[in-house]
Amino acid sequence: MTIDILTPGELSGDDIAAWTGLQDQSGLLNPFFSPHWVLACARAKGPDQRHAKLAVLRDSGETVGFFPARVSGGAAMPVGAPMCDYQGMVAKPGVPFCPRKIVKAFKVGRLDFTSLVEDQAPFHDYMRGRHESQVIDLSEGYDAYAAQRRASGTDILQDTAKKRRKLEREHGEITFGPLSTAQADFDQLFIWKRAQYLASNQTDIFEAGWTQTLLQDLFERSSPAFGGAFFTLHAGGKLAAAHFALRQNGVLHAWFIAHDEAFAKYSPGVILINDILKWAGVAGVHELDLGPGDYRFKQSLANLKRGVAHGYVGRPSRATFLREAAYQVRDTFEALPLGRYSALPGKAMRRLDLRRSLG
Repeated sequence: MTIDILTPGELSGDDIAAWTGLQDQSGLLNPFFSPHWVLACARAKGPDQRHAKLAVLRDSGETVGFFPARVSGGAAMPVGAPMCDYQGMVAKPGVPFCPRKIVKAFKVGRLDFTSLVEDQAPFHDYMRGRHESQVIDLSEGYDAYAAQRRASGTDILQDTAKKRRKLEREHGEITFGPLSTAQADFDQLFIWKRAQYLASNQTDIFEAGWTQTLLQDLFERSSPAFGGAFFTLHAGGKLAAAHFALRQNGVLHAWFIAHDEAFAKYSPGVILINDILKWAGVAGVHELDLGPGDYRFKQSLANLKRGVAHGYVGRPSRATFLREAAYQVRDTFEALPLGRYSALPGKAMRRLDLRRSLG
């Protein structure tokens, strides 16, 4: 087994075809595992244009695996961070690989991961914690999904239908816009998102210009094979909610969703998701991945959970020493009965990683 290190610009057409084929074989069908996600990030004129690298695994001349990373400052992180919701090795099933050899090939001290798919066995010894992504499986169609949700005891779809009727009575005709190309509505979505970040004292990821460039590029490259998918909900001619997802073939990944606060009592974002699910059933989409987060609406809508993990792979280095020290503090606090204070070191690590990733 050999490991070649390439830049996105060095990927050949054969490499892209091999990667796409391995993605299908591995079952990692989410758009974040696509070579086109890496290429889009490299086009965005941000840190990935300068620092994205690809570890390409070859066995007796056959290309058997791809692992992308942003390599900078003695450490590696996901390509597209903090916009990337999944990480992992895209490889031929059963191919053995050593994560530490990948780190060595990247010539860094450590590789950080925040949402690495949990079932990748070679990484198990490096995982320091786990969480779950909430997924909606639509492989049997919307009606079967809705029946399954009712049988599980959740009434979110019935409540959403009532709110939709109430919204229409009180504000006028509701219009669902699948695969919208309305630039003004797209811009409004991110005005709402930035207001949310400000109100909740979160880092505004859109202050980094490359993040906006990436989103605009994907909005303009909407394609069933790979690209953005923008959905809108209007009430009485006024934009009530908008949702920008990533799409690859039959998989949608929920990415950014927001609504007009004037319509908040109707839960327009959930109404919009339900309309997307109905559309998906006839548009060849069999999965909507809601991504990580224990939000109540996600848990109520999801009928499948996907385990993901955070941690790091390190070699003897200053970068590894610092990361391990931070995890020891985090692990100690999380083991103590300190209430909400137990989570502070973990939050601090995530915030520092977020700022580091924005470049």
